[in-house]
Amino acid sequence: MTHGATTSRSRPHVVLGVSGGIAAYKACELLRRLTESGHDVTVVPTASALEFVGAPTWAALSGRPVATDVWTDVHQVPHVRIGQSADLVVVAPATADLLAKAAHGLADDLLTNTLLTARCPVVFAPAMHTEMWEHPATQANVATLRERGSHVVEPAEGRLTGADSGKGRLPEPGEIYAVAVDLLARRTARARDLSGRRVVVSAGGTREYLDPVRFLGNRSSGRQGFALARTAAARGAEVTLVAANVGLADPAGVKVVHVETTEELQREVIAASSGADAVVMAAAPADFRPRTESGSKIKKSGDGTTPTIELAETPDILAGLVRDRDARGDAQVVVGFAAETGDDNGSVLDHARAKLARKGCDLLVVNDVGGGAVFGSPDNEAVVLSAGGEAFPVPRGSKESLAHVVWDQVAALLDVPLGQAPS
Repeated sequence: MTHGATTSRSRPHVVLGVSGGIAAYKACELLRRLTESGHDVTVVPTASALEFVGAPTWAALSGRPVATDVWTDVHQVPHVRIGQSADLVVVAPATADLLAKAAHGLADDLLTNTLLTARCPVVFAPAMHTEMWEHPATQANVATLRERGSHVVEPAEGRLTGADSGKGRLPEPGEIYAVAVDLLARRTARARDLSGRRVVVSAGGTREYLDPVRFLGNRSSGRQGFALARTAAARGAEVTLVAANVGLADPAGVKVVHVETTEELQREVIAASSGADAVVMAAAPADFRPRTESGSKIKKSGDGTTPTIELAETPDILAGLVRDRDARGDAQVVVGFAAETGDDNGSVLDHARAKLARKGCDLLVVNDVGGGAVFGSPDNEAVVLSAGGEAFPVPRGSKESLAHVVWDQVAALLDVPLGQAPS
């Protein structure tokens, strides 16, 4: 049944459900981001949520009246109309109680009625104590919701209420917002085309220490790798992100492993890649490390002489992943990144094609980084090269846009039997 509601509006209609947890105050920031970016937001709190943040706050921030029960303005049938007219429903925080009600189809207030009538994408951002999240009942409810097509993001790890710390913290509002915007932009069957897939993404730049305070490194911010992880999760994948020296909030719905050195990056990527459908190496590992690391800070001599630092090559993680994949004979898709500059020996693409042949990966995402372009920027432009010789130019746009192009190519390769080329 269609109602024509979304076609008559110029702004996407988002329903923000808020259940009764201490993290309800963070939903105010999520609401602000949604309204300021042009979304039409209706807040539907539970009665217990109003014990944490009152109705006047939600009404003031959204510009709309707020109700929790099905009896307010009953002539407008809100328990049906709100869900029917939504382009997206986001529940943040989603308590264990709310997840249980949603999984079992209970409808004892306006929010749970809305969840039953919504035919748009639904996102649950759980927040609760670790023991509650890990309880078999909660895990079964989450599995049920995911099987029905709902997007349940993994809670973050960190400080909970009181002195407790662990998994169960509400992801940062900015990360939930990024998931919401991405789902709104991809309201098609392809939006969940990575469901059931396990993928590994690396991000950031490694550090190789000279002494306790100095290191060799690079300018990678990790933003592109985080965008890849975030968009893969939005498309339904189970994502492990191995992040090297980044200053970014963990993406919602993603398992994050933090590392520092190239050796640590290699170890964690190999461990996470076991049984994965795809590995995307967006990190920038250092090519060299000092052959020896000083146990104390290297000091100036005072006589004008400088120390000599002997370098050794670090492991080639990308080539190693391809060798391991080929030895197993499985269909794992391996994607590399190349930050290149042109020189007297060839253009950016000349060097990139040579690297693709040398590494043996399925796809290579090529960035022209001449003059420091790309690093730390919210935007990116690239060319995606395939092992079959195709080139897919991606014009300048958000790093999420480039990430989706990469996952489009990965999804196409995953649908092709081993040894065959995609049509």
